Amino acid sequence: MNYIPYLSTVVTFAFVVAVYNRYRQRGGIHLLLWAVGLFFYGLGTLSEVILSLTFNILVLKIWYLTGAMLTAAWLGMGTVHLLIRKGNTAQILTWVLAAVSALAFFLVLSAPALVGKYDVTHPASEQYKDFLTRGGLTIFLTILLNIYGTLTLVGGAIYSAFLFWRKKVLANRMFGNILIAAGALSPAMGGSLLKAGLVDMLYLSEFVGAILMYIGFMMATSGKSEPAASE
Repeated sequence: MNYIPYLSTVVTFAFVVAVYNRYRQRGGIHLLLWAVGLFFYGLGTLSEVILSLTFNILVLKIWYLTGAMLTAAWLGMGTVHLLIRKGNTAQILTWVLAAVSALAFFLVLSAPALVGKYDVTHPASEQYKDFLTRGGLTIFLTILLNIYGTLTLVGGAIYSAFLFWRKKVLANRMFGNILIAAGALSPAMGGSLLKAGLVDMLYLSEFVGAILMYIGFMMATSGKSEPAASE
């Protein structure tokens, strides 16, 4: 049995609590949306834990929705709110993402399941296509949400790090944002390693991603003299 998803789940939900507590203390819709995205991340790794013990089609669908579709997009949405403070652009994008997410929920949860033999010793990402019916719209939304999430989360973190580097201020935030970007890219690298046959590396990449983002967040939010405009 692979215990890495257990560790990923514990770390991620601890991360959710830390971000949500900071939201309660300081406010900021970006923190709330990050907590939502991390909650989806945790649901994805928790689903992997359950699927390593027994097969359940609803759990597999939740894994696909949270892990493959929604996590990156909602984390990225938080970054959009952090970087775009003027006008209604961030708010409009949030409502659009909410509508797309609702459509994704409907498409995946209502899709008929395929009949097959699930192997609990292999990750869901290696078998889900044999059990989930995915139409063209579902596949399109999966690609769209991941592109949007990667561009906004990773791109936003790199952009923030560049600003702090250029201004030569708040080195903790610069390095924190670099770690957040690296953590966000880690699961994607794990997917590539899975295709190469390195199954355990997928679980490890999720764990490393959660750890890096957690450390990056703690670094970026450390210090009492930080400007309120950045987290």
